[in-house]
Amino acid sequence: MTLFDTSIQLSEKIKSKHDWTLSEIKLLLEKSLMDLLWEAQIVHRQVNPDYKVQLASLLSVKTGGCQEDCAYCPQSIHSSSDISDIPDQLAVSEVLAQAKMAKEAGAHRFCMGWAWREIREGEPFESMLQMVSGVRELGLEACVTAGMLTKSQATRLADAGLTAYNHNLDTSPENYNKIITTRTFEERLETLEKVRSAGITLCCGGIIGMGESIEDRASLLKVLANMNPQPESVPINSLVAVEGTALENLKSIDPMEMVRMVATARILMPHSRIRLSAGREQLGKEAQVLCFLAGADSIFYGDTLLTTKNPALEADKELIAQAGVKVDWSLYE
Repeated sequence: MTLFDTSIQLSEKIKSKHDWTLSEIKLLLEKSLMDLLWEAQIVHRQVNPDYKVQLASLLSVKTGGCQEDCAYCPQSIHSSSDISDIPDQLAVSEVLAQAKMAKEAGAHRFCMGWAWREIREGEPFESMLQMVSGVRELGLEACVTAGMLTKSQATRLADAGLTAYNHNLDTSPENYNKIITTRTFEERLETLEKVRSAGITLCCGGIIGMGESIEDRASLLKVLANMNPQPESVPINSLVAVEGTALENLKSIDPMEMVRMVATARILMPHSRIRLSAGREQLGKEAQVLCFLAGADSIFYGDTLLTTKNPALEADKELIAQAGVKVDWSLYE
């Protein structure tokens, strides 16, 4: 029996736990970095023995003018950031052309974002459905993030072939009102339930570096890990402080904090795809490699994430090669 065969057998024995306590998670976050990485490695090598990563691409379909007051977001109407408010979303043909280019560049998942408080009925939603169907016809996974939605809208998105709906919790329930006041934490959970009920997978994570405490990070992870089932996709972001937003003066986090967050998320949610998301450009190459080591098995691939900069394609190709991780080409089969 080869090591690969053994790893597959071991991975089948790993079961997700849904009764994590705050103290258990906090102990993980505060553990010696070497011990934390070792524990995360044990889990990650069992569920992902070949260290394969998924490449995802993200496009802003409707930029700016959002009614929410998220303290980190330059697309909010409450922000003075220099983000153009484009009243009309991109055309279906433009989005599908971008999706085709993303696939040719190596992406497997194509994510589309709308700066809305909630999905708008009528022509905008009909266009969204066409985009989802078109992306799926290209052989790509399709993910949408567009705020709150109704049960009917979730069902129609599922019928169009939507793979995943992104709706991040952003921060802990306890810290939430310091970051957002125009939508409650409970409303976010209700949106996730509508998505899950429609048979669409969840993409749900958060952001660190917004002035939160270790307890807040543990609390956010507790909510995510104790969902049953756990989110299939968990993006871990670090704040990119943008001028004009309420958090513009916050300094970038120590990259090791991101490594700790990824490692802990991997231990708590062994079968979720842990996505190394916004803030990668501030992390540096070495910290990103440590995040792969800690359990990240996806990155967003492309020069821009909605409105913030992301490492260039060539830089990411070099990073993947140097880290020795593999693009999961079997996803295309």
